[in-house]
Amino acid sequence: MIQIYADTHTHTVASTHAFSTIMENIRVAKEKGIRAIASTDHAPAIPDGAHLWHFNNIWSVPDYVDGVLVLKGVETNILDFDGNLDISQKMLEGLDWVVASCHSPVIPPKDEQAQTHLWLEIAKNPDVDVIGHSGNPKFRYDYERCIKAFKEYGKIVEINAHSFQPGTRPGSPKNCAEIAKLCAKYQVPVIVNSDAHFCYEIGAVERATAMLEEIDFPRELILNADYDRFFETVQKKVKRDLSPAK
Repeated sequence: MIQIYADTHTHTVASTHAFSTIMENIRVAKEKGIRAIASTDHAPAIPDGAHLWHFNNIWSVPDYVDGVLVLKGVETNILDFDGNLDISQKMLEGLDWVVASCHSPVIPPKDEQAQTHLWLEIAKNPDVDVIGHSGNPKFRYDYERCIKAFKEYGKIVEINAHSFQPGTRPGSPKNCAEIAKLCAKYQVPVIVNSDAHFCYEIGAVERATAMLEEIDFPRELILNADYDRFFETVQKKVKRDLSPAK
């Protein structure tokens, strides 16, 4: 059984289609043995995303709350097929954790060629850490070509548990398995996230991890299945010491 120790795609009431506060998310994470979360509310281009001020003021939250590491992040919206994002480079550079995703209200799906170009451009963006829920069939791209690029540019590919919920992004589980197999082939790390929009969803990734077990995905490539490996990855990215106070 695959256990995760960090959940790095979570939402709060700052994204108004979510239903829990950051403290509620932290409390449930602690109860479930999740040692780190990233708070990654939607950026402003999506209709009910958080205001830019939210991401400026997220530093009000300490690095550790009740022993849980809280990374300051965002789920930024990809605005167009050239990979432009809805948060400035300066702001992205200052955040701990950046997930980039396609959302239909922001960027209507096009064709595979255009969507492949989109992800190739995102791959080159040094401020993006994670390729968000890219198994959505509406945004099908050339998986092999792009995953090679994700490897080249050091991206982490998300296996998003919400994509496995019935009625959510139909067709995604099959595509996620295809993506995961290519990540194994090219040694691209993945991260299994809940995409929680309610606190009890924190760490609820069983359908996603079951798929990875079914395809015999290498455990060493699941970044958040080993807390020390996850922490080392984050510490290399951020500009401050994240070690807990003693």
